[in-house]
Amino acid sequence: MLTTLTSKGQMTLPKAVRDDLKVKPGDQIDIVKEGDRYVLRPRNRSAAELYGILHRPDEKPMTIHEMDEALGKALAEDDERIRAGR
Repeated sequence: MLTTLTSKGQMTLPKAVRDDLKVKPGDQIDIVKEGDRYVLRPRNRSAAELYGILHRPDEKPMTIHEMDEALGKALAEDDERIRAGR
């Protein structure tokens, strides 16, 4: 699909893309660089849609120490992304 960038740096997402992402006016979309391409990730999920995604019965629960390490790593990566302007 093709879209055109305006002089203000804006573009219109084609209807098929909006429908597939289930986005509507006012929804936020993350644009994430993965290698040499960009990925659109809508931020329009309700809490009900997220129910149960963290429960993995085949895995043991994380310890507090493991949670702290994972959170620290995620925050460092987010800080690096922000500082790099991505």
